Amino acid sequence: MGLRVGDSVPLFTLPDAKGNQFSIKELIGKKPFVIYFYPKNNTPGCTKEACDFRDKYEDFKNIGAEVVGISADSSKSHSNFQNKYQLPFILLSDKNNQVRKKFKIKNSLLLLPGRETYVIDEKGKIIMVFNSINASEHMKRALLALSKK
Repeated sequence: MGLRVGDSVPLFTLPDAKGNQFSIKELIGKKPFVIYFYPKNNTPGCTKEACDFRDKYEDFKNIGAEVVGISADSSKSHSNFQNKYQLPFILLSDKNNQVRKKFKIKNSLLLLPGRETYVIDEKGKIIMVFNSINASEHMKRALLALSKK
């Protein structure tokens, strides 16, 4: 079983699309945020999910929230993915799946890395967890959870 509502978000630092180190501590205590884990850049489901978050990014910003996407892809792959689809939010490279393990995310369909979304309040507490291979639901549920806060 993965992390649950009420748990504290695990602390971590990962490289972003530019290769700079990003610490989740930069968000805790400042604003609510979404962390979504996805299998791979440039695959149909993952591209749809990223573009859904892109298309509603202003709605997240208007609520005062940040969006963070995490996969095992390299920073260079993230940079290309971000540029290709004009993704305005943070993408982090979890090459060794160390953060995925901290969140206790299991693989989907035995092979694919799991697709899981967390909404975290400004204090660092998880207020929503959604696990589904269905990429089209993640952004909607995250935005709804934040708008109910």
